[in-house]
Amino acid sequence: MMPRLRLRNMPLRYQLMLLFLLFGIVPSLGLGLLVNWTVERIIERQVEDHTMQLIGKVNEALDTKMENLQNMTYLIAFNPDIGEFWKGKTLADGHAGHASVITPENQGERTQHSVQNQALSSKQALSSVQEQDTLYEMKQFLQGYTTLYPEIAGILIVNEKGDYISNEMYARSTRSLTEEGWYQQAAQHAGIFTVLGQPSHRNVTTHVRYKDSEIVSVVRSVTDPETGHVLGAIMIDLKLRAVSQAARDVTLGKSGYLMVTDAEGRSVYMPDMPLIERIPPQWFGAGDSGMFTREAGGRELLFMFRASEFTGWRTVGVFPARESTLEVRQIQFYVVCFVFIVCLFGLTASLRLSSSIAQPIFRLMSYMRTAETGDLTVRQWSDRGDEVGMLGRSFNRMLEQIRRLMSLSELRERQKRDAELRSLQEHIKPHFLYNTLDTIHWMARKNGADDVSDMVGALSRLFRLGLSKGDDFIPLRSEMEHISSYMQIQQTRYRDRLRWELNVPDELKNLFVLKLMLQPVVENAIYHGIKARRGPGTIWIEAKAEGDKLLLTVRDDGAGMTVDRLRELREWLEIPLEAMEGKQKQKGVSTHGRSYGMLNVQARIRLSFGEEYGIVLDSKEGTGTCVTITHPLLLDMAQLKKPYEKGEGQDDEIKGHRQLDNGESD
Repeated sequence: MMPRLRLRNMPLRYQLMLLFLLFGIVPSLGLGLLVNWTVERIIERQVEDHTMQLIGKVNEALDTKMENLQNMTYLIAFNPDIGEFWKGKTLADGHAGHASVITPENQGERTQHSVQNQALSSKQALSSVQEQDTLYEMKQFLQGYTTLYPEIAGILIVNEKGDYISNEMYARSTRSLTEEGWYQQAAQHAGIFTVLGQPSHRNVTTHVRYKDSEIVSVVRSVTDPETGHVLGAIMIDLKLRAVSQAARDVTLGKSGYLMVTDAEGRSVYMPDMPLIERIPPQWFGAGDSGMFTREAGGRELLFMFRASEFTGWRTVGVFPARESTLEVRQIQFYVVCFVFIVCLFGLTASLRLSSSIAQPIFRLMSYMRTAETGDLTVRQWSDRGDEVGMLGRSFNRMLEQIRRLMSLSELRERQKRDAELRSLQEHIKPHFLYNTLDTIHWMARKNGADDVSDMVGALSRLFRLGLSKGDDFIPLRSEMEHISSYMQIQQTRYRDRLRWELNVPDELKNLFVLKLMLQPVVENAIYHGIKARRGPGTIWIEAKAEGDKLLLTVRDDGAGMTVDRLRELREWLEIPLEAMEGKQKQKGVSTHGRSYGMLNVQARIRLSFGEEYGIVLDSKEGTGTCVTITHPLLLDMAQLKKPYEKGEGQDDEIKGHRQLDNGESD
């Protein structure tokens, strides 16, 4: 509590300085840390995404090359002459267990003596010029692929008897090629294109004498479409430069690179000066892609890889982990400089701003102390346009308003005393009227004029309930008693021409209602309904509760009204104040003193409770009229304050309408 109390007791200038420093420097420090953390994560994510995109592009390039080789094996297998070769009809029988070598004319000078014997045997097996032409066409067919695709080192076709055809490749020895591991692997995956990777210790070589590390081999076996029996295999050697071409020109950072490994972790392509010679297969885990960090050669290396779904090879990005943080360190330096400048600027700005804000406030405090002594003279302020200047000008306007309100309060006090005096004088008149009516009532009863006595008694009750000691709200029981007294007077006048029924449940009689609501409506029903019809008429007065609303209904079987008259009255009921005051005469709305009582009731209900309450009018000519008054359900006197609370701040005109007297109905 002590630091809090000391802070609250500090001068405003020092509080503002401390506040500016806290809200300037602390967020800057937090922003610097947040920016540093965010940038580091973003750069790492960008490096990862960029590397993965490069790896994906390399994989796509390699997959495209392998798909081309796969399509090439399909085209070779569909050649009709080679189809005969699969069936063993091209070469002479008797050589199924030995490899038959078919080479160019100068091949005998470059091969060993055993190979020359094989070539001689093969030539002896070709018994006709037609077979020689067929073999030549097949070799030319294969030569077309190597010419069209220079990255192909050679193509070898072997049938199940061990005979083979190739324009670039030949067997090292007489051992059957069907015993080779690559042929057995192709036979196990019947009809499936298989990437073998770099060859090792195979009985096949080429005229160019490519090293095993300079080529990549692929193979696919050919099967009988009816039986599924393996008829032979097609092997294609791809020059390694076709693989390295896709990954060679890609650099990661300053010293990073891409390398390609097969599914067993053996290197397919690696740059000349790699950061690591071999990546153990267990480092990759079981996923097809990912990223990991390992220690190798005394430095921490970051590895990102993605495996190809087509070849099973992995393209791996390798670069030192520290290279990815160089940009982060630069950004950290800029952030530190930014925070330092913000702190320096914040300290200077806090001194300046606290002084510019606190000084006018101190000045305002001195003016307020002067105003507390009773001096309401307007003070001169500077022409500042900020909130402090606006506060000073508002203070001057407040002083002027206080002076004006004090004058107005004195005037209203005098008016209030005058009104109270007039009210005391007016209270004498109702008492005099009550006493006079009471005297007439007893004189009529004494002289036997009972009808005069009853009428005078009803009139006395009518006036007494109408005045209600100045209350605006009375119990529903009193309102019903007021209507009963009024109907008693009217029935004395009209006798048998007027009948009336009053239906109010006892549980509703204790509800409070706005006084003098029913009398103007009932009066309209008598003068415009019952009086205008032929023969006697009836008026029904009912009350019922629906939810939180009280519905008072006055219905008659009188003359009713026309459609035009009904529409006109409904329009007036929507604007009762304007209709009574004649403010809408230019629009054709003018009351001319008609239905003033009903409009009076509508205006008082709307002003007291709102637009959702009031009178609903329905009538049919020759049938009668029904008037429904919707009134809130007021259970006790506490609820009576609510309708008036919202009116206390309204202008005098609205308050005057709340005190509208009943007036005469037509």
